[in-house]
Amino acid sequence: MPKDSSIKSVLIIGSGPIIIGQACEFDYSGSQAARSLREEGIKVALINSNPATIMTDPLNADYVYLKPLDKNSIIEILEKHQAEGMPIDAVLPTMGGQTALNLAIDCDASGIWEKYGVRIIGVDIKAIETTEDREKFRLKMIEIGVGVCKGRTARSFLEGKEIAQETGFPLVIRPSFTLGGTGGGFVNNPKDFDAALNKGLHASPTHEVLVEQSIMGWKEYELELLRDNLGNVIIICSIENFDPMGIHTGDSITVAPAMTLPDTIYQKMRDMAIKMMNAIGQFAGGCNVQFSLNPENDDIIAIEINPRVSRSSALASKATGYPIAKIAAKMAIGYNLDELTNAITGTTSAFFEPALDYVVVKVPRWNFDKFKGADKTLGLQMKSVGETMGIGRNFQEALQKACQSLEIKRNGLGADGKGLVDQDAIMHSLANPSWNRLFHIYDAFKMGISFKTIQQTTKIDKWFLYQIEDLVRVENTLEKYTLSSVPKELLEEAKHKGFADRQIAYSLRCLESEVFEKRNSLGIKRVYKCVDTCAAEFEAKTPYFYSTFSQGSETLDNESVKTDKKKVVVLGSGPNRIGQGIEFDYSCVHGILAAKEAGYEAIMINSNPETVSTDFDIADKLYFEPVFWEHVYEIIQHEKPEGVIVQLGGQTALKLAEKLTKHGIKIIGTSFEALDLAEDRGAFSTLLQENDIPFPKFGVCEDADNAVELGRSLGYPLLVRPSYVLGGQSMKIVINEQELEQHVVDILRDIPGNKILLDHFLENAIEAEADAICDGEDVYIIGIMEHIEPAGIHSGDSHSVLPPFDLSANVIRQIEEHTKKIAVALRTVGLLNIQFAIKDEVVYIIEANPRASRTVPFICKAYQEPYVNYATKVMLGAKLKDFTFNPVKKGYAIKIPVFSFNKFPNVNMELGPEMKSTGEAIYFIDSLKDDFFRKVYGERNLYLSK
Repeated sequence: MPKDSSIKSVLIIGSGPIIIGQACEFDYSGSQAARSLREEGIKVALINSNPATIMTDPLNADYVYLKPLDKNSIIEILEKHQAEGMPIDAVLPTMGGQTALNLAIDCDASGIWEKYGVRIIGVDIKAIETTEDREKFRLKMIEIGVGVCKGRTARSFLEGKEIAQETGFPLVIRPSFTLGGTGGGFVNNPKDFDAALNKGLHASPTHEVLVEQSIMGWKEYELELLRDNLGNVIIICSIENFDPMGIHTGDSITVAPAMTLPDTIYQKMRDMAIKMMNAIGQFAGGCNVQFSLNPENDDIIAIEINPRVSRSSALASKATGYPIAKIAAKMAIGYNLDELTNAITGTTSAFFEPALDYVVVKVPRWNFDKFKGADKTLGLQMKSVGETMGIGRNFQEALQKACQSLEIKRNGLGADGKGLVDQDAIMHSLANPSWNRLFHIYDAFKMGISFKTIQQTTKIDKWFLYQIEDLVRVENTLEKYTLSSVPKELLEEAKHKGFADRQIAYSLRCLESEVFEKRNSLGIKRVYKCVDTCAAEFEAKTPYFYSTFSQGSETLDNESVKTDKKKVVVLGSGPNRIGQGIEFDYSCVHGILAAKEAGYEAIMINSNPETVSTDFDIADKLYFEPVFWEHVYEIIQHEKPEGVIVQLGGQTALKLAEKLTKHGIKIIGTSFEALDLAEDRGAFSTLLQENDIPFPKFGVCEDADNAVELGRSLGYPLLVRPSYVLGGQSMKIVINEQELEQHVVDILRDIPGNKILLDHFLENAIEAEADAICDGEDVYIIGIMEHIEPAGIHSGDSHSVLPPFDLSANVIRQIEEHTKKIAVALRTVGLLNIQFAIKDEVVYIIEANPRASRTVPFICKAYQEPYVNYATKVMLGAKLKDFTFNPVKKGYAIKIPVFSFNKFPNVNMELGPEMKSTGEAIYFIDSLKDDFFRKVYGERNLYLSK
């Protein structure tokens, strides 16, 4: 059936601010769906309150509504479109995670869609009810003969107690209609049951929980399905969880395709998944099914089914190159699979099941260090803030790459001298999984703990453990040699299994550069392979690559063909974490598009599967590789670009600037020297002094004794922080010598050898910040924001108001003058963010960052101007006078920080100089009499801590 011609306009509901459990994978899906519908000539309206994402950019939709995700906003949009004679015909609620689905159900129950003549496409409301209501799901599975856990749904405390008595312990509690496993958990004995049941009933918006038998330790699998209007179903991808049941799939290491699933069981699972999808409704679209498998007898149990694109859909899309959200959106408006084209080959049909000749591994990224006192054990409630993905020709290579991408100061899995050597601590970690259990499994093998003990303690499938044990064997073998004596075959094997040159150098006791030279002289060179969805049966037209090595007698062709065009490389920001989130991906995407407009071949390097920058049709070439020196350097050597843009990808990209410069690779835009000058507190303060710009008294120290002496001369309170960090990592306000000494010791333990900055802290100061573009001579300030909270709360955790709401003309003038002077003095070419503290009408400089900041996307959305596009063109040689700036200034825009403290109930919500928010929303007001502004302003001192 071809496209439904009655659908001329579609409303897409977004997922709102980034929170733990619902991150930018839904912005990726929503962006792809919007582009897909616009290709068909359909007008797309989009509602989402998140200013940091590319999804809410005018690039993606015809109408972008940065409004709260509630019924009033929906009614306002539908009425506006009707009044303008362009009514909304349909709503697509499956691209915005649980938030969008819940809002769509709410509007349906209130009769809103019916009143305004809006059809729900891409899903069936009854299907949502069946899958989200745990009892309906359980009964439906029993009806179609699919196994489920023993248990049932409780709607009251008393009913829950009765079910527990019938089922017996251990038990699992799963609240209905919650996201990321919120409120759920395992209960191993009766004494803990009452509290867990109470928590679950309160967490569910319908106050219902499923109480069922625990299948902890079973294997866990997911299948991604697509079905069209004719009932054709294809399985896009099978995903296997490395971690057994008991850890939320968002916190599990996952592997695609499934590694330990015999074909007979896979076929059985496939048939069950199709039967399940058909049983819940006949909608056209995507679906995610989760299964559990008993390793003792191969019994299969259905855990849940999500009738929408999910967290795993983004991973499956990046893993296979099959654009699930794009195809699902087309099917929602009537197309069938056989009428659509495979986007990767451009010639074959979309009605096919992808085949992979490589392996993909996803490793989550956590931020427990931001939540002091948090329970770090992993369970049914998701706690990770982001993820990385590695692609390799075998599991080991993909796993090492994912570990190299994590940004946790590790060089991969093992072989970096950072392993745990305390046997009791290792065994505790294996039995109580936390964020670093994967590394501790490696350490356990390295220490010689028996395979049987490791397997029985972790319940991880033997095949995965054999793979890790084999990596330890390679490391142990390498340690027996030196650089001059290491056999070629062993070096080849280590590279084939994903070891970085840095890891090999550590094992051989030499320099990384020496390993690089040695292996290249032996002909052990990286080649680039295409991610092509069809195991190379058909030629791929999409330039989407990963690197690998051949081993032994095999020779691999390099599939990344270099062109003669002038090129530019943009370094991405790696996995999302607190302090460096989706706003940097927004900047990277705009940088890529601007470079293309400026006539360059734009090349992206990034390892985050959730983001738009790693979509295969954004850059001219995508290298899905770690933003890790060795990988970046070899891509640059292969492509020979004009230079590299580092100022859009946050700290991840910036910290490679020095090495790139040392290797003679041009940094496009602000030079490394200028970037370094802004980070070097001494040199930067000299620059401020020379320009008569005030700054708080400060000093630099390297140990606790120095710090105490310095503290006395500066005067308390003091702001203490390590240099070269993002998101206020390890920053603290101290009020006496004891606190100072303790914090300096803590910093040096976590970051040995780091310089520590002590600033006299300006109490009760107002904080403000400015973002600007500079071409080296002229400066254009794109926005000045005033923070509602006082100085001392990290800018990422403050409510920011654009433009300022009560700064005097004198203060604004000082901010403008200081910004322009600093931009030119730093020889900035591109973006610059400066933070200020204002006390007694004097503007002091806190810090300057010559790079894209967290606030740039917010200003772009508020003023409706593509500032990152302009800034990128300035980096590439344009002048500010080439652009006409025309910001839309009306009322005020407030940036609202959003926190995920509900995932860590035993952590106090205290705010200080270290950032803790996971996302943000934007809210527009016409005047300062607005109730929301007055409430936030009234609470501005409530959460300030040290």
